[in-house]
Amino acid sequence: MKIAVVFANGKAVKLIVREALSRGLDVTAIARGENVSEARSFVKKDLFDLTAKDLQGYDAVVDAFGAWMPETIGGIPKAVEHLCGLLSGTETRLLVVGDAGSLYVNPEHTLCVADGPDFPDAFKPLAAAHDEALKLLQTRSDVRWTYLSPAADFQAEGSRTGHYRLGGEELTLSAKGESVISYADYAIAMVDELVSGQHIGQRISALQA
Repeated sequence: MKIAVVFANGKAVKLIVREALSRGLDVTAIARGENVSEARSFVKKDLFDLTAKDLQGYDAVVDAFGAWMPETIGGIPKAVEHLCGLLSGTETRLLVVGDAGSLYVNPEHTLCVADGPDFPDAFKPLAAAHDEALKLLQTRSDVRWTYLSPAADFQAEGSRTGHYRLGGEELTLSAKGESVISYADYAIAMVDELVSGQHIGQRISALQA
């Protein structure tokens, strides 16, 4: 299986690359800087300069665009829109590294994690950008997309347990009442979905079992 990982130098993304390589997948890392992942195949190119030709021949593309500054956060939905345009009408799947802010917290799906009184104001613009990206995906029947949200507590330094649970559109809690996943276990969930392709056209979520 041949995959491209776009914006491949983030911490979580490097673990996705490592996990994919450990399973024998053919991984190409794409980034505008130097390759700091373990992928042996590398393309130095800005995401927004990619063309449809650049992505031909891949079974799946992982969109791992990350931004935290006010002047760059708007790139999150723009990255999704750009990649959707490149992959429209093709068999190549698009998997997006999402966030937890847009997970619903009520059965009516009218309130999200980011709407809660304890959600930090500093993270609201980031959550809004991810929510915009998700809503854009949900309008695209011409793209074989999957959006994978992490748990609410997404732990960069968390251990790799090798176990996780899949959830759907709603915030899912463990038996301890927690919503936690490490970057390493999230990488397992992402690669499992890359291989299986079981949730095309859906947003799913992952938390530690």
